[in-house]
Amino acid sequence: MAPIRPSAHLAEVRYEIRGALTRRSRELEAAGLPIIKLNIGNPGRYGFDTPVHLREAIAAHLRDSEAYGHEQGLEEAREAIVAQQRARGAIGVDVERIFVGNGVSELIDLSLRALLQPGDEVLLPSPDYPLWSAATILNDGKPRYYRCLAENGHLPDPDEIAALVTPRTRAIVLINPNNPTGAVYPRELLERIVQIAERHHLLLLSDEIYDEILYDGAQFEPLAKVAGNVPCVSFGGLSKVHRACGYRVGWMSLSGEPARTAEYRDALQLLAALRLCANVTAQWAVRPALESKPTIDTLTGAGGRLHEARRMIVEGVARSEFLDLVAPGGALYAFPRVRANRLARFDDNAFALRLLEEESVLVVPGSSFNVPDSRHLRLTLLPPPEQLREVFVRIERVLARMAEEQQKTRAVA
Repeated sequence: MAPIRPSAHLAEVRYEIRGALTRRSRELEAAGLPIIKLNIGNPGRYGFDTPVHLREAIAAHLRDSEAYGHEQGLEEAREAIVAQQRARGAIGVDVERIFVGNGVSELIDLSLRALLQPGDEVLLPSPDYPLWSAATILNDGKPRYYRCLAENGHLPDPDEIAALVTPRTRAIVLINPNNPTGAVYPRELLERIVQIAERHHLLLLSDEIYDEILYDGAQFEPLAKVAGNVPCVSFGGLSKVHRACGYRVGWMSLSGEPARTAEYRDALQLLAALRLCANVTAQWAVRPALESKPTIDTLTGAGGRLHEARRMIVEGVARSEFLDLVAPGGALYAFPRVRANRLARFDDNAFALRLLEEESVLVVPGSSFNVPDSRHLRLTLLPPPEQLREVFVRIERVLARMAEEQQKTRAVA
């Protein structure tokens, strides 16, 4: 019988955060090897708890959660999101322009599905969170990448973004604070990107899921405030700041001049209705999450676990003969790079496999984030800080072995 073949779109889609390396790590674990996992931003797997008052809010509303909800989300949840966005300076936001979804992941797909015609282009950062590329491709769009180079602090060059705009460009995506680099974008940079969007009538899509995870005085600037009347979709949720990944609660807020996005808003509502509604039960946690004092500060401030994990990574890179790093200003990751002057030939996928099989450490190669010729790897800050110290000992051993092998190859040649 003829095989059932998948969509050709999937040939261009990758998600190595949960890909072949992760499957190999499970095989090694099944064989009895303990693996140190630095591949995923899933706080609950590293001993971080969701705040108790969010659990209590859900428990108190279980009987209120047994029917389908409004396709855009519970009204009290949307009202809390409106209040947050208005407090941040967003223009034109109301409950009819808020959409709650099963995590930001679902809403990224909906936002692009409502926007794109076949062949339309979306400007994406390189590196990007790979779901953005995947959702663009799966909705018949074409990713075009603007570079966020380590030499520039992993910040994009607005002139490069402007040069990439074509008549088929529909949107500019920003991830701020950035996954995977941890870069936090200054207001002046955001202003220049907004000017590009306004000049070319583009939609701004701002992934701000890490908005309150900041280190050593870094300042987050909401794009909606900077955008003003320019159409902007801002994404947020409970997964990271509130350590509630499994609740699957995210939202998107449509700001800017309402008349310019009325048809787009209606398209979003249609798509939201087609999937009926988001998880009702967990939406009861939105209001207490947004109206209570932030709980992330004790983790990101001096002495907090995330702050100390970041310090361990910065110090580990500083001790390394092979690595350099732009210290992350926010989010849950670091994106170190292998120096070309210490290891001339470097394949990030081959290195990640060796690190896993030789030293039992799982990381994500930088090329997984749509970086060509990557010398980077992404590490999560979530493991205990002392474990991260051991990780760098193991990374250094593999890099030293690779350097020795290259030296022997050159000597033979």
